[in-house]
Amino acid sequence: MTTPLRQTRFKIGGMDCASCAAKIDTAVRRLDGVDDVSVSVTGASMTVSHGGSLNDGKVLQQVARLGYGIVKAEAKTDGRASVASAHDHADQKGHDHAGDDHEHGGEQVANEAAGSSHLHSDVEPGQAWWRSRRAALTLACAAALVAAYGIGHLFPVAERWVFLGALLVGLVPIARRALMAALAGTPFSIEMLMTIAATGAVMIGATEEAAAVVVLFLIGELLEGVAAGRARASIQGLADLVPKTALVERAGGTSEVPAEDLAVGDVIVARPGDRIPADGEIVEGSGDIDEAPVTGESTPKRKGVADAVFAGTISIDGVLKVRVTAAASDNTIARIVRLVEEAQEAKAPTERFIDRFSRTYTPAVLAVGALVALLPPLLAGGDWNEWIYKGLAILLIGCPCALVISTPAAIAAGLATGARHGLLMKGGAVLEGFRRITAVAFDKTGTLTAGKPVVTDIVAYGREERTVLALAAALEQGSSHPLAMAILSRAKADKAPVPPALAAKAISGKGVEGSVGGVAVFLGSGQAAGERADMTEAQRLAVDSLNGQGKTVSVLVADGVVAGLIAMRDEPRQDAAAGIAALKAEGIRAVMLTGDNRRTAEAIAASLGIEARAELLPQDKQRIVGELQREGFKVAKVGDGINDAPALAAADIGIAMGGGTDVALETADAAILHGRVMDVVRMVKLSRAVMANIGQNISVALGLKAVFLVTTILGITGLWPAILADTGATVLVTANAMRLLRWRG
Repeated sequence: MTTPLRQTRFKIGGMDCASCAAKIDTAVRRLDGVDDVSVSVTGASMTVSHGGSLNDGKVLQQVARLGYGIVKAEAKTDGRASVASAHDHADQKGHDHAGDDHEHGGEQVANEAAGSSHLHSDVEPGQAWWRSRRAALTLACAAALVAAYGIGHLFPVAERWVFLGALLVGLVPIARRALMAALAGTPFSIEMLMTIAATGAVMIGATEEAAAVVVLFLIGELLEGVAAGRARASIQGLADLVPKTALVERAGGTSEVPAEDLAVGDVIVARPGDRIPADGEIVEGSGDIDEAPVTGESTPKRKGVADAVFAGTISIDGVLKVRVTAAASDNTIARIVRLVEEAQEAKAPTERFIDRFSRTYTPAVLAVGALVALLPPLLAGGDWNEWIYKGLAILLIGCPCALVISTPAAIAAGLATGARHGLLMKGGAVLEGFRRITAVAFDKTGTLTAGKPVVTDIVAYGREERTVLALAAALEQGSSHPLAMAILSRAKADKAPVPPALAAKAISGKGVEGSVGGVAVFLGSGQAAGERADMTEAQRLAVDSLNGQGKTVSVLVADGVVAGLIAMRDEPRQDAAAGIAALKAEGIRAVMLTGDNRRTAEAIAASLGIEARAELLPQDKQRIVGELQREGFKVAKVGDGINDAPALAAADIGIAMGGGTDVALETADAAILHGRVMDVVRMVKLSRAVMANIGQNISVALGLKAVFLVTTILGITGLWPAILADTGATVLVTANAMRLLRWRG
């Protein structure tokens, strides 16, 4: 029997490039018991899949040897996530290994980590990037280079040695990183290419250029770190929306407690202007809620008792008492952040291809550099120094940083910006897959429609519409039936008086009756009303007409006479028609799959301009999805994540529609958190934007390398332009990917 795989997550400090992720991935995969490794640069995290128990200490040691900060993400007993530093294995203080005092056999690891002087050591939370160890090293190396120029000008005889000293300031840490990576299974790292090129330059007398190249390399890495920090901040900004403290009602008073200590069932108080610190349900009060920070909706929503509210939203004008429904680690924002981090660890097909390509590409670059350095002097009598110089330049040109980062940077930015707009996609493969979608199958109830009936028509006979509504609402008081709730909501919205009803009772299968203000009143189906009052032909035609529009009609009878008709229907979402039209404009077919009756389905479909298939069981929806796929369509299925589970699983991409519920977040491949039909086409457009960005990045990365490769062989450019080609391409590619963070769809 196969042992089911378990997963252990770690947080990684100071990992800001794809090269870092690749080294960590390779090193951890070499450990016994490890089945798979997923590393997210943007999420600064790593998930290790393993069969049995995992020796966490060995994982911590392996990553610490590379010079990165690492802590294990553990779960507290109350279910909230925490980060444990595991001092007995490889603790870091602020992700900085230098000077740590490790216990229980960890001292050697501490020494190795401290000795590595890793340039990727992270800054403290909230600390400016220029205060990081990497920035300090870059500044020190640049200062040493400037000093070398000055000393060399004053004392020419010492010029070579002062430049050598300036070079060693930056090269020693780089060489140590290269050695550690080689020992951990990555011999052809960017650091190794850099070390070989700089050492070779010194051997042929180009010490000054070698020192300058090292400075440029460090500046490039520093810029990578800044860009990676921006990408992380784009998602972490969501988590920062939740206030750190909350006002809790306890023992008849209120007290301020840390928001992370809130428990399910606590009652919190949100005053006007306060951010709500937890997901919950309003138990007292009402007011406008600004959900823009979470949902992007510009218009505040009016909410009252029994309405759900989300952590991070703002109470505008009311004092609300809210019963907490989710702990801090499980509120909507926390789950979004967690799912996006996990999604960023799941590589897209393009990213996996680039990774495989780079593993072959880097050794190939080393071989080409060697051939350029050796063959012309050996076969054509070329100058050794000249061709070794060109070979070293090719090593720098061939550094794969820009190429390797081109895809994950764009994927991470796309996932992050999607999450900020309520478009949650579980991994790069899903994000990439949206661009291929050619058909979308929608559920009706709760997806294309709001999921609850509303009063659409009131027809009065001999009385005012307001009176008809008041009498009907009087009979429905206290009922939780969806149609009753629709009538009561309309009465509240129209401010119709709701008088008390005496002797009100439900008549099974027919309706409800009672006495309102001394008048005998009945509200029920047309057939049941016809048994209590004579209906004219015009009234019967009106009922049939409303039924033909897919509406449910209740007939009000007062003192034995038909007093009015109330028609109700689960109406389409406000943006449903525009969303369907937008899909069609993109050349994507849209179809409605519903278990509702044909007449209602066709009425809704006609108003939206979508083809409808009605009276379907779950297996019928799954079958139709399969039929569309066999016709050559790439199908996305949009539903509520429960009743449509078979069809969601069968589709190329399953999309859950919901407002931040467990179903919306945990089911299917993607989730539309804010219930907008238009968001389906926005997901497609985001996917296309990301893939276009990846194409641009790869073109820049390879194009610059091709240009400088030719100019180097022709003797036009040398070491400085070579490292600029790599550093410049990396910065351009990263900056281009970060443009996706400003995507608005």
